[in-house]
Amino acid sequence: MLLAIDIGNTNIVIGGIREDEIAFEARIATDRIKTSDQYGAEIKSMLGLFDVRPRDVEDCIISSVVPPVFNSVRTGVIKVIGRQPMVVGPGLKTGLNIQMDTPSQVGSDRIVIAVAALAEYDPPLTLLDLGTATTIEVVGQGSTYLGGCIIPGVRISMDALTSRTAQLPGISLDQPKRVIGKNTVDCMRSGIMYGTAAMLDGMLDRVEEELGFSTTIVATGGMAQFIVPLCRREIRLEKDLLLKGLNIIYQKNRRK
Repeated sequence: MLLAIDIGNTNIVIGGIREDEIAFEARIATDRIKTSDQYGAEIKSMLGLFDVRPRDVEDCIISSVVPPVFNSVRTGVIKVIGRQPMVVGPGLKTGLNIQMDTPSQVGSDRIVIAVAALAEYDPPLTLLDLGTATTIEVVGQGSTYLGGCIIPGVRISMDALTSRTAQLPGISLDQPKRVIGKNTVDCMRSGIMYGTAAMLDGMLDRVEEELGFSTTIVATGGMAQFIVPLCRREIRLEKDLLLKGLNIIYQKNRRK
């Protein structure tokens, strides 16, 4: 089994992949003060939850956008499975032609999602990741990574709204019943959810206007399942792009 781990700002996604199929997926909270022993214990516990023994894990691949947490997780993995994990970064073969001012600054999660999407869809692609941040990235013909946009995520926007206003309460991000709310909570929920959907529709229009051609739009990330149904554009929803991309990159670079 391949252990695939993506370290995000809010959650760490842990997946088990056997013969190119996702056997399990779990999430633990990203915590910058946890030690490698604590992360190792949590990873081992998650494996046990799905009846996977550490000796069943043949290898591991990690991507991370949280440098303070990366070393603790990597060391914790080594303690559990007894081998160095592969790390997504410069030097690995991805098949992408990255046309950015500084290619090394492109987040590893962006690379992983692009690789996974290219395995499922023909370019040109516009990829949405609705997580802690909402990101838009464009992949053109020839697997060329053209760039994108980074926007405050849904929960970041909500946290900013409630923390900076004295009379607005914290709310759950359930799907609003209507655009025009009849109470404070419904007004906030509509503004955040429909507002994000409208922003994405507008940004996608501008992206394709700048490109001069239409693209296949694919969305992933924890908030995608709530926001995409509210969008007017046709958007393909893909839940497991990160794990699929990690597996593809691992297979391209696996140790002989």
